[in-house]
Amino acid sequence: MPTRTNSIMQSNESVSIKLLIIGIASVGKSSLLFRFTDQQWLPEGETNPTIGVDTYEHKLDVKGKRVILNIWDTAGDERLRAITSSYYRGTQGIILVYDVTNRESFNAISWWFTERSKNALELAVKMIVGNKSDKSHMRQVPTAEGAAYAARMGCLFVESSAKTAVGVREMFRDVVERILDIPEFWGPSKQAFKAPNDLAHMLK
Repeated sequence: MPTRTNSIMQSNESVSIKLLIIGIASVGKSSLLFRFTDQQWLPEGETNPTIGVDTYEHKLDVKGKRVILNIWDTAGDERLRAITSSYYRGTQGIILVYDVTNRESFNAISWWFTERSKNALELAVKMIVGNKSDKSHMRQVPTAEGAAYAARMGCLFVESSAKTAVGVREMFRDVVERILDIPEFWGPSKQAFKAPNDLAHMLK
């Protein structure tokens, strides 16, 4: 008899996946999301800082499955990091973004791994993304260093540019493909991965 996992992954029904995007302020998290969901780029001066969390829904086809992505874009401001911990519950994929022209933003990734042990689902697929790769003349973090760190932490890795769209679609597809390959997310004991409809109480 087919298992529930097999029936879900072999059926035509859509699957819902929750992704969390983390990184300090100004690494380009919102710009990456806007490029991915709307196929447009907003210059840094035209984007507003995220307060608490913004949520996006985006549909795409991966491995023959219709996937509904619930993407949570978190604030990077230091004083709002405590709020972020409320959003780990039920997350299947976590994308950690740094700015290749900002060494501090890369070093801050290690802080998240400490938080993960307290908040994140162990099975969650992790990807480290070095954004703003188009600014090669300002680079402070070499590609090889970012890739080596990701490998050491057991994460996927890609460099991207919200401005040129390089690596943007790949970062989301690679994470989703890996999530679809994890049976525990789709079995009878899977967690509920739906986001709350009203986030206002978390921001008070």
